[in-house]
Order: sequence, then structure tokens, then C-alpha cells
Amino acid sequence: MEDIDAIAVLQDPVRRRLYEYVVAQGREVGRNEAAEGAGVARTLAAHHLDRLTEAGLLESGSRRLTGRSGPGAGRPAKVYTRARAEHAVSLPARDYRTAAELLAGAAESAGLDLALQEAARHRGEALRGAGAPCGDLDRAMELLATRGYEPYPVRGERAGEDDGDGGDGGAATAVRMRNCPFHAVAEKFPPLVCGMNLALLEGLLGTDGPVRARMDARPGECCVVIEASKNNDD
Repeated sequence: MEDIDAIAVLQDPVRRRLYEYVVAQGREVGRNEAAEGAGVARTLAAHHLDRLTEAGLLESGSRRLTGRSGPGAGRPAKVYTRARAEHAVSLPARDYRTAAELLAGAAESAGLDLALQEAARHRGEALRGAGAPCGDLDRAMELLATRGYEPYPVRGERAGEDDGDGGDGGAATAVRMRNCPFHAVAEKFPPLVCGMNLALLEGLLGTDGPVRARMDARPGECCVVIEASKNNDD
């Protein structure tokens, strides 16, 4: 299926809600959970989830949701996750990805890492405008969401310690991001692009306010984590 056809599948509002719910979880989601999350009947959810899979927007598999195995554990249930493939539409066709990869390759060969980071930091500052540095993690999530990072709060995380998403139910201490807007180029030039990304977010959020960005790469997520600045702690 062509990218334009795949994206057109999301025009249906129910289908779009289901897709957005599955993507937001960052894990496998069963039909019952997806239906409840989107506020629709299970049979309708199943139809649309399978349509999203056919379009290449979701991937499906099966596993037992009870966590048990062996006799009496029940049949495996169908589960869905966001597809690893990317989809983009440009009319008429444009090939910005190839241009980005060529520019990244040239910058890396010429040792222009620091120059690229400086340019990215200035771009982040320009996006922030004349405003003060980002005031808190909630505001950081809003800014990151508008840039396509798909942020989510993490509790109990500090300087590499991680109790997992949700933690003890207290206030968020960090923000991680399920999506890297530069993923395709970052895969080929990770040090160059991840350094650029960090500098961009430092400019966007500020470096002398209540939150800070730092490098902390994790598989399948953005290479940067946002956390409350240590000098802002009690």
C-alpha cells in the first residue's frame, strides 16, 4: 500500500482514535483495552485495528494476556503495536530524506558536529522565542508533543535510576519520548544527529531553567531525556 493510501486510512475518526491510543501506550495492546480506550465496541475496534494492520500502520501478533501458561491459561489474544515502518506524503513527490542523509554524511566527514549543534541550539531558541526557559515538566511535554516527540511522564527517575513508567504514582520526575522525529537519519548517523537533537532541545527548553535535557539513549525511543534540574530540587 502506498503511503498516501495508508495515511488516508486515518481519516476515519474511530480508526484514528484507536491508532492514537495504541501508539500512546508504547507496548502491545489487546482488542478489549483498545476498544475501551477509544470508547467503542470490541467488534468495531477489532475491525478497525485489523484495517490499520492491513494498511501497515500497526503490527499485530498474539499472546496470552493473563500472564499464565499451560492448561487453563486461555487462548492467545490478538495484540497490536505501532508499525516500525515510516509513512510520509508529499505532493508532488519530494525526497527530503535523501537530502538529509547526504548533508549529514558530509557534515560528519567534515567534522562539523559542533557547528551543527550550535545551529540546532539557535533553531531551538528561535522556536522558543523571547519567552523564559521552560517552567516545568508539564510544559515541556506540551512543547515536545507539538514537535512530534510523543512524550510521556516517568516517575522515580533521576540520574540514570528508573523505577519505570508510572513508578510510585507520585509526580513525574522526568519525561521520555517514544518518537524521534529524526529517526531515519539518526539510524545512519547516530552521534551526529543525536547531538544535534540534544542541542535543539536545549535551545527549545532552555539550559538555565527548572528543566534540562540530557543524553540517555534507550532502544526504540528518543536519545534524550528531560528531567527536573538538580538545582531546582528542594
